[in-house]
Amino acid sequence: MNLTSFPGHRRATAAQHLAAALLGGALFSPAISADYSSFKFSPETPYYVEDNKVDFGTYNGFRRYHSECHTCHGPAGMGSAYAPALMKSMEVLTFDQFVEVVINGRTGMDQRVMPGFASNLNVLPYISDLYAYLKARSDGVVGTARPPNFPKVKP
Repeated sequence: MNLTSFPGHRRATAAQHLAAALLGGALFSPAISADYSSFKFSPETPYYVEDNKVDFGTYNGFRRYHSECHTCHGPAGMGSAYAPALMKSMEVLTFDQFVEVVINGRTGMDQRVMPGFASNLNVLPYISDLYAYLKARSDGVVGTARPPNFPKVKP
């Protein structure tokens, strides 16, 4: 993953290198899966849903979102007085752009500031899970409640 291709990039930090290393395998995984047990995250196919159950990564994204993000972005990702709604943003945000914002934070057009989460180990190793959950929410395949999930598949 080349984090230097983003507009306004800064020199890659150790946290960015860690994120790239953690996500490297995910970025090159096959996008098509036969069922949840063989599903692998990819930015093009970030989640798996069957009979209203989600893959464990998407479920974990729900858990991580509600432990770290919903305080500002609202319990359903619909925004609050502190931070904007994420559902519209997730319709157009690429995985690389999402990673950039989560790691480095950003200042919105309304001057609200999102801090970077590069040093938060409850977020950084699970960026792909957060992306999967929020993408599933914005695609309308996951509701606002805790989604039922398939068991975690060990590699």
